[in-house]
Amino acid sequence: MPCEYSSGNSLVQGSITKAGNTHARRLRIESAWHHRKSYTTSGPTMRPRWAKVEPALRAHGHAGNRRLNKRWRNFTERGKNPFVVNVAIARELPAGAGHWRQCNRQPASRFWLTQVSRRSRGE
Repeated sequence: MPCEYSSGNSLVQGSITKAGNTHARRLRIESAWHHRKSYTTSGPTMRPRWAKVEPALRAHGHAGNRRLNKRWRNFTERGKNPFVVNVAIARELPAGAGHWRQCNRQPASRFWLTQVSRRSRGE
């Protein structure tokens, strides 16, 4: 996003632009749609994947998923357009990747980030 207007507790972000990695931006937008539904239980595909993750990381991942779903519900309850809500949720997804780097851990999402950079370089 090219601009941000903030004053005190209020924060207004500018519109999303087409600058930067288009593949990464598309993946963030697509992945944001998955936070529309609530995270009650994992399906048969995700259960074995979640079983391989450390319990602390699993809890952190579920907490992040619940937080983004709650934000989605808050936006839609206020009558926001679902496409606008999706972009707002997509903006928050890279911030979660930065948190993993601060924890000095290498989660499963690290694989996703390397795949995005490889595809952008044409590998």
